[in-house]
Amino acid sequence: MSRIAAILTDWFEDSEHTQPVEAFEKAGHTVVTVGLEAGQTVTGKKSGTEVKIEQAVADTSADGFDALLIPGGFSPDKLRVDEKAVAFARAFMDSNKPVFAICHAPQLLITADVLRGRTLTGYTSIVQDIKNAGANFVDREVVVDGNLVSSRNPGDLPAFINACLKLLGG
Repeated sequence: MSRIAAILTDWFEDSEHTQPVEAFEKAGHTVVTVGLEAGQTVTGKKSGTEVKIEQAVADTSADGFDALLIPGGFSPDKLRVDEKAVAFARAFMDSNKPVFAICHAPQLLITADVLRGRTLTGYTSIVQDIKNAGANFVDREVVVDGNLVSSRNPGDLPAFINACLKLLGG
């Protein structure tokens, strides 16, 4: 089964982390929480979900994982200012490993400059950012473009999770 990195920091969208992680683990995959500081507890923006960071992104390589989950909320915007987090996300895209991006998650991929020519979706407020990054924006609940699975918001989670599991082969 796959080993999946879930990258997040404070103010992540709770359900966009908890629901995919639960589904991935139920399917037999391993999820490791990666963030800015190992041992730190980060908090979700809506429900105050607390998640402990297992590995610091600065000490972690994409080589140790099969896929990347990027939950939305304010977390991707906070992560995009960290060069190691940006490089980590870029490494998954460059190696053609599955990347699961929901809601505001494309912000991290925009900063990694890996969306040019790709087709994806995202939260309404970042549509123009996605287009400015050279990507083709599509307003659908889930978009699969090769290794990249994207969705718009928490309402799209069932379709998002199904597409992610399909790409993982589970």
